[in-house]
Amino acid sequence: MVKKLLYLGLGGALLAKEKIEEEIEKLSEKGRLSKEEVKKIIDEAYKKGEEEEKRAKAELKKLLKEVIKESGLATKKDIQELKEEIAKLAR
Repeated sequence: MVKKLLYLGLGGALLAKEKIEEEIEKLSEKGRLSKEEVKKIIDEAYKKGEEEEKRAKAELKKLLKEVIKESGLATKKDIQELKEEIAKLAR
């Protein structure tokens, strides 16, 4: 399910990106936007995309941690603590 949501989000973002680029190019061809304005718009969109990617990754990480916690799966930290306990008992 998480994988499908991720693909849906990425697919939507790519479609939006393509549409925006088409519209910006049309405005540029009609002379309504200069090449500098087009570059500025694309750069700003790219920066916002990077920020959104960071936010999405943080949200996904948070969600995965919650899923692991709720499902009762052992984390690396849990396993390391058990190894340390076993090592103490074996002495």
